[in-house]
Amino acid sequence: MTSEVYEKGKLAKKASYRLSGATTAEKNQALNAIANQLIEDQEEIRLANEKDIRMARGHMSDSMIDRLMLDESRIRAMAQAVTDIAQLDDPIHRVLQTIKKENGLLIQQKSVPLGVIGMIYEARPNVTIDAASLALKTNNCVILRGSKTALHSNRALVQTVHRALQSTELPIDSVLLIEDTSREAAKELFHLHTFLDVLIPRGGKGLIDTVVREASVPVIETGAGNCHMYIDEFAELEMAKKVVLNAKKQRPSVCNSIESLLIHTHWLEKYGGEFLAYMENEGIEMVGDQYVKDFLPHIELATTEDFHSEFLCLKMSVKTVASVEDAITHIRQYGTKHSEAIITENNSRAETFMNHVDAAAVYHNASTRFTDGFEFGFGAEIGISTQKMHVRGPMGLKALTSSKYFIEGNGQIRE
Repeated sequence: MTSEVYEKGKLAKKASYRLSGATTAEKNQALNAIANQLIEDQEEIRLANEKDIRMARGHMSDSMIDRLMLDESRIRAMAQAVTDIAQLDDPIHRVLQTIKKENGLLIQQKSVPLGVIGMIYEARPNVTIDAASLALKTNNCVILRGSKTALHSNRALVQTVHRALQSTELPIDSVLLIEDTSREAAKELFHLHTFLDVLIPRGGKGLIDTVVREASVPVIETGAGNCHMYIDEFAELEMAKKVVLNAKKQRPSVCNSIESLLIHTHWLEKYGGEFLAYMENEGIEMVGDQYVKDFLPHIELATTEDFHSEFLCLKMSVKTVASVEDAITHIRQYGTKHSEAIITENNSRAETFMNHVDAAAVYHNASTRFTDGFEFGFGAEIGISTQKMHVRGPMGLKALTSSKYFIEGNGQIRE
């Protein structure tokens, strides 16, 4: 007996042959149909999501339940994101470069789909729609494998996509959900060479490390977000308050919120009491080194584990540093190459930080919360790549393309 993973891989591969030739008009029609169907099905989606949330309560943190939740406003936001993707330029069959040879050969490099994308992710049902929409716009099929905690939500969302595709020219099997959430099914997906062209994990560090370590199909590594913000000695107090608070509190459960705060010792001496009290009053729990404890004696000393941690809640580690170089060194040791920021009025310090920190996105005087496909103008994202090959940073449409050379001749042979 063949497995669900194998069967859906086979269906996706077959659908990819038809989808590879879909026109811009056909794809946009399908995306608009999905956006409309999401609104039409929102009550059904919401009820399915409530089942997942009821099952999650008691064994998942509030921040993780926030990731899981689909209320009316989030469903409408998903629908709008799909509409936005439909309005973006088609990234497929763009001419990337043209070479005209003396012998008359015309060589053109054009963008083409990846083929079949595998997507493995945790309790983020919005990823289901983001991945499906971006894949369809780029003529890719996608096989989705979400977590057990979001199964009802993911199933309802994929059913909505299938209802929408029934009225279009695109094959329904362009978007498939693996409902088997066992580890065995995940491991089978890791090695589905026959059908998968690439596998993208999206979730916490544990999931991503497992996929990168165990998968034998090509993987695009998306990053856990141990993001840092460094307050330089030339930072303005009010800006530091505003930007740090937004980067930590606006939505602490996501990967582009900061988990670690680095503060120059001179700035801490001048502003530490007011700044740290402000953070505590805003509900931020802190662990810190001894210099920070001098201002907040009641907090715990930060451990090496704390500096490595992606808390995903209103908690962060705080460490003092003596220079921008010390900040960079700390980030090199503990960062996950996602998003890093500096607050300073000294442009030379900012340039040093941004040039020498190894991350997909670096910020000067701005919140890390902007590392997002929508904020970058991509409509949505399938993940944030922290690797350096092929793509890096928020992965929109162009990230889901490869290229192929088209050569036109009139009988040329190589001597």
